[in-house]
Amino acid sequence: MSELPDRHAINALFAGNYADPFSFLGMHQTVEGLEVRALLPDASEVWVIETNTGRKCAQLKCLDSRGFFCGVIPRRKNLFRYQLAVTWHGQQNLIDDAYRFGPLLADMDAWLLGEGTHLRPYETLGAHNATIDGVSGTRFSVWAPNARRVSVVGEFNFWDGRRHPMRFRRELGIWELFVPGAVNGQLYKYEIIDASGQMRIKADPFAFEAQMRPQTASMICGLPPKVEMQPQRKAANAFDQPISIYEVHLGSWRRHTDNNFWLSYKELAEQLIPYVKEMGFTHIELLPINEHPFDGSWGYQPLGMYAPTRRFGTRDEFRHFIAAAHDAGINVLLDWVPGHFPSDDFGLAKFDGTELYEHSDPREGYHQDWNTLIYNFGRREVSNYLSGNALYWMERFGIDGLRVDAVASMIYRDYSRKEGEWIPNHFGGRENLEAISFLRHTNRTLGRAAPGTISVAEESTDYPGVTRPSEDGGLGFWFKWNLGWMHDTLDYMKLDPVHRRYHHNLMTFGMLYNYTENFVLPLSHDEVVHGKRSILDRMPGDAWQKFANLRAYYGWMWGFPGKKLQFMGNEFAQGREWNHDSSLDWHLLEGEDNWHNGVQRLVRDLNHSYKHFTPLHQLDFDAQGFEWLVVDDHENSVFVFARRDREGNEIIVASNFTPVTRHDYRFGVNQQGGWREVLNTDQQDYHGSDVRNHGVVHTDAIESHGRAQSLSLTLPPLATIWLVREGD
Repeated sequence: MSELPDRHAINALFAGNYADPFSFLGMHQTVEGLEVRALLPDASEVWVIETNTGRKCAQLKCLDSRGFFCGVIPRRKNLFRYQLAVTWHGQQNLIDDAYRFGPLLADMDAWLLGEGTHLRPYETLGAHNATIDGVSGTRFSVWAPNARRVSVVGEFNFWDGRRHPMRFRRELGIWELFVPGAVNGQLYKYEIIDASGQMRIKADPFAFEAQMRPQTASMICGLPPKVEMQPQRKAANAFDQPISIYEVHLGSWRRHTDNNFWLSYKELAEQLIPYVKEMGFTHIELLPINEHPFDGSWGYQPLGMYAPTRRFGTRDEFRHFIAAAHDAGINVLLDWVPGHFPSDDFGLAKFDGTELYEHSDPREGYHQDWNTLIYNFGRREVSNYLSGNALYWMERFGIDGLRVDAVASMIYRDYSRKEGEWIPNHFGGRENLEAISFLRHTNRTLGRAAPGTISVAEESTDYPGVTRPSEDGGLGFWFKWNLGWMHDTLDYMKLDPVHRRYHHNLMTFGMLYNYTENFVLPLSHDEVVHGKRSILDRMPGDAWQKFANLRAYYGWMWGFPGKKLQFMGNEFAQGREWNHDSSLDWHLLEGEDNWHNGVQRLVRDLNHSYKHFTPLHQLDFDAQGFEWLVVDDHENSVFVFARRDREGNEIIVASNFTPVTRHDYRFGVNQQGGWREVLNTDQQDYHGSDVRNHGVVHTDAIESHGRAQSLSLTLPPLATIWLVREGD
């Protein structure tokens, strides 16, 4: 080596501007013999040790006081395994040189990552424990194609970016390095000299665990083992099964009373899961638990897509929480947010100095509503990062399904934008074709690689075929939130009963489009925040009427076609809006038995009855499963319909949405015989007025509503009743 190139290279190394450290550091064949070069700041003495024999081969000279060492091993031509005996501050340490190891990415992984078709990119990118050539350590890989230099920094190298610059795989845009001795539990980040020469310190996009906010480092922890999806979990997700979802924000379901601090994953497993089981819910849906910097986003601005939040404990404790739910017979859905991400400096924004994960044009890459960035779904590495993440939660945590947030904001380029604030697609249309392709691909991937899992779309428009197969032009989701049903029925329920006769269609309109999608009926967190008031507080009238209206509405909801979803607190009629910074108002259930206890018991009984009676769930998405018996009684605000299973068994659901008791109310039925109440939202157990139809009520051979047989019942005030045929 001539002095001039060496000096330039050494200066570039210390400046952090040398892009190919493997061409300079490590062991190299020269005409004089094997030359070893090492960058070891603050070292005072360095020897090369032959690993196989333990023999000292050569002492390296310090050619630069900043810590560059170099030496020749004479009469040796063939590369061999070696270690470095390094003296720091008077103490000698035997270390393996990171720059003696070859490229890390296997050819097939490199091919698939380059194509953006890797089914499991998380098995290659990120930080992974490895033993290479008998040496234990961690291999790091990160995509940053426009960076000038990337170093991995962490507790294993004093957070010094000079010590471990990475190898650049130019054909992939990926930087990689095996760091001997880096072990589980150590923190790390990537120090990036970006495309403009600026230094950026970034968390790992593929970090499997991260620090508790406001700290932002990633943690070496390796991949969790795969979780096999048992047959009973698959069966519980089926279209013909009862699905009743309890939507939960883990940080505010219940808190410690002494300090208002969160419950841990362990405490939630001990308290939340038994409660959900007792209440009869079949699924828990968790608001996003991906690591996120801001509590007030409720998790909807995630940055650590592969890391469960440390707010409630470790990653493994979260896995135990999910396992406890499965042991209790409860499936777990995860709220998943591929639609946007925050612009925090340590995250994905301008990751390598360019708009790598996001778009460069704010008309495509910026969400005005949420002050967040939008993924560039047309970039194959980005879509692969996200689709791989969906499979990761299923395979590595045992998540049973994903609820995908804000789908409409993804599939429309003009979402919440005025003319001139968005860019049409290449056909001139408003659809985001790349996002649509990404959603279809992700749903196909889940169907093939994680059969039995489901995806649920929160899609707020009438985009056609959200739950239809992608081969038929749909998006390929299993279910879609029926936000139209939610808005219509809540608009009806908030009316004074005297005015409901003029808005009868709000309760019936949902059936006109019911079979266009596979619907979930949601009363979600979005309906109890931002001044919308609680579900209870939207009901009209005095306290008695508010609770009676709510109970009647719930009875209607559980009888109506579609899977069910209730946000936490709705099940006991919390009176105030949800506040993410405090516990639910559990005190409302304390003391003497009251209206809140009554609503809670009703929801419990609704869930258990819903699971027990197959007509209520088996044909949710089949027109044979529903029939109006009374649909046009505007004057009395009465609705009656029948639910049916494959065998023809029926349940009759009758609702009276006025405070007037309807005596001798006659309507036609399909099946003659005796009918009995199995649920009445007005009964005394629920703190109603206890107007009942006791015993068995028999049909009469009296024509009514176009049917030869009819029933004459008493319809309680502001109530819903369910009836089954005697013997069913």
